[in-house]
Amino acid sequence: MVDHLANTEINSQRIAAVENCFGASGQPLAVPGRVLLGEGILTKECRKKPKPRIFFLFNDILVYGSIVINKRKYNSQHIIPLEDVTLETLPDTLQMKNRWMIKTSKKSFVVSAASLTERKEWISHLEECIRHLLTKTGRQPSTEHAAPWIPDKATDICMRCTQTKFSTLTRRHHCRKCGFVVCADCSRQRFLMPRLSPKPLRVCNLCYRQLLAEKKKEAEADRLQPELIRSSIPGYEPSSGDDSDKSDDDKADQWPADTEFYTSEVSWSSFHT
Repeated sequence: MVDHLANTEINSQRIAAVENCFGASGQPLAVPGRVLLGEGILTKECRKKPKPRIFFLFNDILVYGSIVINKRKYNSQHIIPLEDVTLETLPDTLQMKNRWMIKTSKKSFVVSAASLTERKEWISHLEECIRHLLTKTGRQPSTEHAAPWIPDKATDICMRCTQTKFSTLTRRHHCRKCGFVVCADCSRQRFLMPRLSPKPLRVCNLCYRQLLAEKKKEAEADRLQPELIRSSIPGYEPSSGDDSDKSDDDKADQWPADTEFYTSEVSWSSFHT
């Protein structure tokens, strides 16, 4: 079907219609070989509350945006290369059903369809496009994904210290590494994560320590590499250097960084007990 539609007038008209709906705020979408396969409205779990979003599935990208006037005007256009996408089916909650997660290296988020059949169709078409692209390019499926943000209403207290209660004056913040909802005191640090942004991003204290440890480990490996090469040379005797002090491991926080909230069957309210 993709090959049949690739160079047809009807495909060009469909893509042009999508571009017109996004207007000047959107990016051009018409490129050689690109085909619009389908569209639909899905509910996206946003930070404040679930919101309807328009989604367009092309054979190489997934485009979504906010709905101003359906079929006429959209804004806040987002373009996701399908090669970077991994899908994960999620269990229903009391608030939302027919959910699944769209995971990418830069952003991961949860969406839900109006029916189980619609979810199956979306996932089936997405997986087929991803499979075709990876086969065509020879790439392996992506294994590194950004953490999805836990919705604000999921908790009334900081998910790190479990002491600070959020209010109108006490703002919620999100760690860009683990996605937890945290207070200002538990997320004062910034860390550069080039995969997500060219600027340092807010992270919680636990993730900051873990990222620093990883960075230190990588730097140590880079430093030792030339020494290993020199030590392999016959007759070479490396000079002894100062021993580096190693601090004790930090105490584990009450909220481990690898807890998978979206895939667990535990309700949000259970985290407050």
